[in-house]
Amino acid sequence: MRNSTALISGASIAGPALAYWLNRYGFQVTVVERAPELRPGGQAVDFKGATHHKLLEQMGILDEVYAHQTGKTDTVFVDEAGVELATISGDFTGGDVEILRGDLARIMYEKTRDDCEYLFGDSISALTETADGVRVEFDNAAPRDFDFVFGADGIHSRTRSLTFGPEEKFVTNSGHFYCVVGASPWQDRPSGKPARITSFGQNSPGRLATSGGAKAQQMYLFSAPGLEYDRRDIASQRRLVKETFADMGGIVPAMLAEIDSFDDFFLDAIAKVGKLPSLHRGRVALVGDAAYGNTMAGFGTGASLVGAYVLAGELARNAGDHTAAFARYEEIMRKYNKLSEGANAGRFLAPKTARGIRFRNWFLHSRAMKMMERMSENSKTVDLIDYPAAITGA
Repeated sequence: MRNSTALISGASIAGPALAYWLNRYGFQVTVVERAPELRPGGQAVDFKGATHHKLLEQMGILDEVYAHQTGKTDTVFVDEAGVELATISGDFTGGDVEILRGDLARIMYEKTRDDCEYLFGDSISALTETADGVRVEFDNAAPRDFDFVFGADGIHSRTRSLTFGPEEKFVTNSGHFYCVVGASPWQDRPSGKPARITSFGQNSPGRLATSGGAKAQQMYLFSAPGLEYDRRDIASQRRLVKETFADMGGIVPAMLAEIDSFDDFFLDAIAKVGKLPSLHRGRVALVGDAAYGNTMAGFGTGASLVGAYVLAGELARNAGDHTAAFARYEEIMRKYNKLSEGANAGRFLAPKTARGIRFRNWFLHSRAMKMMERMSENSKTVDLIDYPAAITGA
């Protein structure tokens, strides 16, 4: 097993996490990433509960994650006149510790780059199962053979498409879209423990615009069932957002006037992965958002860390027997992710009617909201196998 080779597609969160654990168990790891370099900024992600903290500590990155946290952002909903209507606490949206996705990716990359091979600016183009491995063809690099291939390449996973079929079979679009603008990496933020910050959100039916806060300078969320757009054309995406919010008043006109001044811009659908017959096929397995993504549900990044830990641990525990390891990995992760399956942030944050907005605002101050907060915290804590002890027999 110690000479086993593994290819991981994706160098964001799940990929480097899996690389860390596989390398720890003696695998020779290569990570391929289609972007030419690590991508800074991006949506803020969070960790909550003993399970997440334990994994961050075992990976040796807990202190660094806290050192580069964004801080807590309370979101205050206002009307066009600036009257406060309701508040979402940063303790709920930001977990115990919140960090920009790009900052976390860099921390994890730096933790693994000396022991794992990284191929930037490339992507898997074909996968062929052989008698004892997988033949991998790349867009740019020469073909290579690996014992295992892991798709950690996000909700739009090419690895999943090559293994199971086209994205539309397994990814369900909620009909809502979100746009993050102006998320800056840690190099652009003051050092020290960040203070609690307030952002302001303004709704109209089917739309939400949020300004300020530690997550990003701006965020837009809107309902647009059936919307199609070019994911590579950022200029047209900017126009789309500006047109969608053009008739809103209050804080929105000033936001739209600034939107082109920010380099960091990301637009995507709020969607979830489902209907997969399995999280693995042959010697190929999926982890993170490629396997069980559910945008803005509050579980994704933690699930990526848990999934990477379990997948690598089961492979090591079963001495490289992928049939047994993958089956056990899927059993554990299906159970872990069950509570997040029904979450839909789009309906909650951007209700389609004025009545729905009023109900959401009432709900935020209700006892039911307190119960939801407790359920969210408890659902992220799970007892995990101590794989090093299991492997050594200790």
